[in-house]
Amino acid sequence: MTGRVLAAGSEIDSMCTRCKAVYNHTIIAMVGGRVARVKCNTCGSEHNHRPEKPKEETRVRRTTSGVAQAPRPKLRKDAGDMDREEWERLFHTKDTGKAISYDMNGSFKVDDLVDHPVFGFGVVCSRQQGKIEVLFNVGRKLLRCK
Repeated sequence: MTGRVLAAGSEIDSMCTRCKAVYNHTIIAMVGGRVARVKCNTCGSEHNHRPEKPKEETRVRRTTSGVAQAPRPKLRKDAGDMDREEWERLFHTKDTGKAISYDMNGSFKVDDLVDHPVFGFGVVCSRQQGKIEVLFNVGRKLLRCK
């Protein structure tokens, strides 16, 4: 924001709740010198002022030796990555020649290798009444069985 004075009728950038983006808005109400309500110049909706969030600066870490280091990347894995890794580990311990073709009327046990016509090879993780949870390369699927 520049050094201009803000007042009702002035324009300001604000996050529009309907457009879901930062656009030009007209100030409708001020409370205590702060912008309170605005009207979007793009879609015409009125809402509370939501200023654009400042971009986070990249911080440099200092070690005890005084050497600067780049920030560490976040090492979080999503559930899909963990499932794929587990599938790789389980699949390579199985003999694909002994895979059981999936059939809704078939009977399966935990740790069986299943050959599904759409999802390919999968390993049975759990069994419930009339259902099995199978871990495929594309993720976990709940399938009907006998």
